[in-house]
Amino acid sequence: MKLDGSRLLVGGLLLVFGSMAAQAERTVGILKHDSSAYPGYTLFSPLNTYKTYLLDNDGRVVNEWESTLLPGVAAYLLEDGSLLRTGQAAGNSDFVAGGQGGQVERFNWDGTLEWSFRYSEFGQYKSHHDIQPLPNGNVLILAWEMKTEEECIAAGREPGTMQDGELWPEHVIEVTPTGFDTGDIVWEWHAWDHLVQNHNASLPNYGDPNESPGKMHINYDTGLYDGDWLHANSLHYNPQLDQIMINMHRLGEFWIIDHSTTTEEAAGPAGDILYRWGNASVYSRNASADDRVLWGQHDARWIPEGYPGEGNILIFNNGRNRPEGAFTTVEEITPPILADGTYEMGSDGMYGPAEPEIVYMADEPTDFYASFISGAERLPNGNTIICSGPWGEFFEITDAGDIVWFYHNPDTSTGVLSQGDLPAGQGGFSTTNRTFRASRFGIDYPGFIGKDMTPGLPIEIYDADCLPDLDGSGIIDVNDLLNVINNWGTGVGDVQGDGKTDVNDLLFVVDQWGLCN
Repeated sequence: MKLDGSRLLVGGLLLVFGSMAAQAERTVGILKHDSSAYPGYTLFSPLNTYKTYLLDNDGRVVNEWESTLLPGVAAYLLEDGSLLRTGQAAGNSDFVAGGQGGQVERFNWDGTLEWSFRYSEFGQYKSHHDIQPLPNGNVLILAWEMKTEEECIAAGREPGTMQDGELWPEHVIEVTPTGFDTGDIVWEWHAWDHLVQNHNASLPNYGDPNESPGKMHINYDTGLYDGDWLHANSLHYNPQLDQIMINMHRLGEFWIIDHSTTTEEAAGPAGDILYRWGNASVYSRNASADDRVLWGQHDARWIPEGYPGEGNILIFNNGRNRPEGAFTTVEEITPPILADGTYEMGSDGMYGPAEPEIVYMADEPTDFYASFISGAERLPNGNTIICSGPWGEFFEITDAGDIVWFYHNPDTSTGVLSQGDLPAGQGGFSTTNRTFRASRFGIDYPGFIGKDMTPGLPIEIYDADCLPDLDGSGIIDVNDLLNVINNWGTGVGDVQGDGKTDVNDLLFVVDQWGLCN
């Protein structure tokens, strides 16, 4: 029999249930929660399940939303309490790549689907990875668009460098919701409008790629020749600058572009790349292999105004194919922005800074390695929450790098795990509980005003073979433990002396009274 969820908080990784269970290692749910963790609620959407969760810092479910679509892959909590998420739309078999989506959905706090916008057309375009809610209620959507081999060659791509006979470069659209399943595209930007090449002098975009930092060299060798040419994997918006950041995974760099343009202006020089960082060899002849800093990176984002490090850029540097070895770092840079919102290039023809600040790296670097997905966000108190996506693990660190909160996602493609179990594949990478990102929202977040924030049970399941279904509800849960206490005619306090009254105290009482002997 199973006890369907209970809060279990201890300082270490081992719990003792007395005669209720043998000493066992905690494997999922909350593994650590210190008092210096930022108070709030954590949002995450497991990649292999249909639910999105909002948890308190004790790992208890405060709200959850369920879709008919798997994530595609980002999710956001809006200031009215709505959930804005991506979804994997049905019938998208023409182009398959990591992070595919095709659908954007908005659910209200109560879980009702209020908007479902499809952006996927067979052989033409498909949204993927990320979206970004805008202050005006519109939504930015990151998407691929198909270019035939003929179109690529006409743009200066060298023949024989497209194994699929096509490329799917990136573009961004801004959509105004107009109905339950409709929206108007009111702005767009296309990477295809900002290409340079030195292969065919007869074409209008002919030029020196090393002298064109605002454009993308169409023949830059990423080492991969499939259709997913650039593989952008995140989108971020800065409302103070009215600029957009796009993380280009395969290039080892992120780009910043101007959103204050019209669509027509965005197709011309005003839409060129304003700033790029991570791999100067993409655009500068002065760069050497040692100048590349980013390796398979994800989640490049500005630190919000009013937060420690405001205006800086935080990057989850996965470290995939890193020459120094396979390890991950979270890094922060101060971009060389000028008063007019443009960016200063160094005299060496490269954008600075030369080196990032390391926000987090394991004491033994190879002990922390997440080769794909993942992300990091700065919190208002200066801590940083990090998602190690391949493992479904989220942890919060202080500015000194100390871990003060740790959670392991128990919701997997094969079902919710019991405490003591591990996701399949944990000996290598987890194959069942992967999570794209995790975001923390403070207790004063506007989306929580007027909402019922009463915590429920954790996601994970706890064994309680000795306890019957005392209240006849059909499940064994915390109410049955409460029934035991009530029948004994007493209340329960902090009997364990750990500074809190929780389910552990009930379990302790049950055990001490010998009910499970």
